[in-house]
Amino acid sequence: ATCEMCGMVGVRDAFYSKTKRFCSVSCSRSYSSNSKKASILARLQGKPPTKKSKVLQKQPLVAKLAAYAQYQATLQNQAKTKAAVPVEGFSWGNYINSNSFTAAPVTCFKHAPMGTCWGDIAEGVRVEVPNTDCSLPTKVFWIAGIVKLAGYNALLRYEGFENDSSLDFWCNICGSDIHPVGWCATSGKPLVPPRTIQHKYTNWKAFLVKRLTGAKTLPPDFSQKVSESMQYPFKTSMRVEVVDKTHLCRTRVAVVESVIGGRLRLVYEESEDKTDDFWCHMYSPLIHHIGWSRSIGHRFKRSDITKKQDGHFDAPPHLFMKVKEVDAAGEWFKEGMKLEAIDPLNLSAICVATIRKVLADGYLMIGIDGSEAADGSDWFCYHATSPSIFPVGFCEINMIELTPPRGTGYAKLPFKWFDYLRETDSIAAPVKLFNKEVPNHGFHVGMKLEAVDLMEPRLVCVATVTRIIHRLLRIHFDGWEDEYDQWVDCESPDLYPVGWCQLTGYQLQPP
Repeated sequence: ATCEMCGMVGVRDAFYSKTKRFCSVSCSRSYSSNSKKASILARLQGKPPTKKSKVLQKQPLVAKLAAYAQYQATLQNQAKTKAAVPVEGFSWGNYINSNSFTAAPVTCFKHAPMGTCWGDIAEGVRVEVPNTDCSLPTKVFWIAGIVKLAGYNALLRYEGFENDSSLDFWCNICGSDIHPVGWCATSGKPLVPPRTIQHKYTNWKAFLVKRLTGAKTLPPDFSQKVSESMQYPFKTSMRVEVVDKTHLCRTRVAVVESVIGGRLRLVYEESEDKTDDFWCHMYSPLIHHIGWSRSIGHRFKRSDITKKQDGHFDAPPHLFMKVKEVDAAGEWFKEGMKLEAIDPLNLSAICVATIRKVLADGYLMIGIDGSEAADGSDWFCYHATSPSIFPVGFCEINMIELTPPRGTGYAKLPFKWFDYLRETDSIAAPVKLFNKEVPNHGFHVGMKLEAVDLMEPRLVCVATVTRIIHRLLRIHFDGWEDEYDQWVDCESPDLYPVGWCQLTGYQLQPP
């Protein structure tokens, strides 16, 4: 049989799924995911999505990821010729209101702007905002109260409207037009009541004094804090080491091309036309300082470029996320031990996996059983404290479907760890070595947020938390099938509050 995705030829029986069209789950997923992407692409260009989109044909190289690389290259070329058209018509406010959704609070996202200093912004807090219900030629302000909060977005109601919601409006609390009460007075701007309610009171001053006594407002330095929390230490032209998306087992040098909201667009150093890129957050576990790979014994793709290009400089090591120090002296992970791990090529699956190599500083190379390349090119580096690796039995205890090793006859039978360990003559990694810390993260099932599609990390999409297991969240992309869901840690820097894209100027993919 020939795989329709990557062109690999193999024994039909070993092929995946009933139809035997693909050699692996990830090829079948890439295939459907490419039609998903073609439809996103069509939408960005304002074309109606086609039913069947052409699949990207690839030679049987590291097939699993080659398709993404090609797809991104075409995207980049289009981006050059024509800026992406924002998809009109999606508004978080309407989406939240008309379905009475709740959004995850900003305090759930410590890495996002204001994540650690949101304070007690909640319903009832008063702010000064432009008064749009007014016929004056100049911009005037009035006081409004927060009726509902969704991430950075607040549904505001002008003071004096009591239970009348006819002029309620959504805005981003971190926007430049939102001020603490008292701002108008200190900046000499007039407070003018909305036209609709002008007749209600003759003495507006007395009314406001009465209404605002004991009410909360934003801290006086709120806007300064917002702009400080949006300063990012990574700058363009900095060099970093990042995972090589075509060979997960190694890193290579990439250069920061742009920084948006703390997310980095990295261009691999050899990329002549700057189209070979990779998106990740500056706190991603996939990026490291120059020299990291050598220091821990990780594979590294040497660059053909012998000397640094003009203006490029190495990012200082202190900018990168620190991992916890671990004590590998006592009982520790060993090569050949079995565990369960999120498949880096299919984040909707937790798979049977093996420790293939133990590196320095607590790093481990992990292989997904039954789908490994002979040369180990799809081994993946996880730190011992990573929330993406689990002890044997984790899925069973938590009623998660564990993906058994492919092509071993386990697909048909119910998978039993006990038998598998005996048959493979291996041992399970000791439970006590895994990270069992569960932060008080504040997420609940059903909450809305903005999440990176990690299979296409350029895209940030409208998403929902559908399951929570300890610190693990199941993220569903609204409007897409469940097969695109992803298991993500509650502290992942790839999750953002509602309104993050608008605040940082990033494009949001609607449902």
